[in-house]
Amino acid sequence: MTFFTADICDEFSDKVSVLGAGYNNYGGASKCQGQIVTIKLDKNNSDLIKLLRDEDGTGKIVVVDVDQDYYAVVGENLMKFAHQNNYAGILINGYIRDTFQITDIPVALYALGTCPRKYIPVTSGEREVSFSFGGIEINHGDYLYADTDGVIVTRNKIV
Repeated sequence: MTFFTADICDEFSDKVSVLGAGYNNYGGASKCQGQIVTIKLDKNNSDLIKLLRDEDGTGKIVVVDVDQDYYAVVGENLMKFAHQNNYAGILINGYIRDTFQITDIPVALYALGTCPRKYIPVTSGEREVSFSFGGIEINHGDYLYADTDGVIVTRNKIV
């Protein structure tokens, strides 16, 4: 991947939204790009497990909203599923765990931070929804670019 988010912002300033500060990459890939698949969770990650484990993620980024509840929704096992099914990255409006184990898995993983616990009771998620966090609106089907400078979202693929 030869893109840089700063260059995209310079060239297409009227077509990009920049995710606010506070999201860090914990994954083994330093950058990613792809079409967004959205999922809204209620603390528990069982629907995200099914998505990452069972669906082809070639050219896709999963964007997860969990209202920033302080539970981890992605760890080593989900990152392995994401890698096995060719997902380029995951962006979480929430927290992750297993940071030591996931640094060698070549999938980008942007999140607000870490938390060692997960939410055990199974709850339902919602797919292909629109939501807002980090100062931007994110829609299923939008396009995401992320690197060491940050995360940007566009309506269509531009690079």
